[in-house]
Amino acid sequence: MEEKPKKNKIILVGYRATGKTTVAQALADRWSFGWVDLDVWIEEYAGTSIAEIFAKRGEPFFRDLEAQVVADALALPQPLVVATGGGAPMREESRKIMKENGVVVWLTASVETIVGRMRGDASSQSRRPALTGADSLADEVRELLERREPIYREIASLTVDTDGKTVDEIVCEIADSAPVLFM
Repeated sequence: MEEKPKKNKIILVGYRATGKTTVAQALADRWSFGWVDLDVWIEEYAGTSIAEIFAKRGEPFFRDLEAQVVADALALPQPLVVATGGGAPMREESRKIMKENGVVVWLTASVETIVGRMRGDASSQSRRPALTGADSLADEVRELLERREPIYREIASLTVDTDGKTVDEIVCEIADSAPVLFM
């Protein structure tokens, strides 16, 4: 029988469209954990989309709300897989809470894969705003990855490349690392 992790929070970080929500659901099913998508929690709390929060209240307000939701989710007592928003680890207090309360798994993908997945997901563009003044979606992804990758790398206990892999393959890669990472 597969061992479940002793730490009871698995926190998935990474850029948008790297598979955090899908992998969170599958990993939670595998270990009979609960799971949350923090972007959904933010939208439910605010009663509107992330794009609307940015438009009406601005990014600083959104990031404050995001930091509070990260802290709230990681304070829950039950075992949980947490799919964060791509920018959630950018705040130092959120990184600290993540590292103290769980194991952080960084999901990666190439710029081409990210752009392809984002273009294939109508809700991605309607729910989430552009975050730079870049000329193209690919340029925006590259620009944000350049800023975010050092932070993701800093907090990750495990990095999993999702390019060309099925959800099952990604979940197995994380699960196979469980004895080393989570015990």
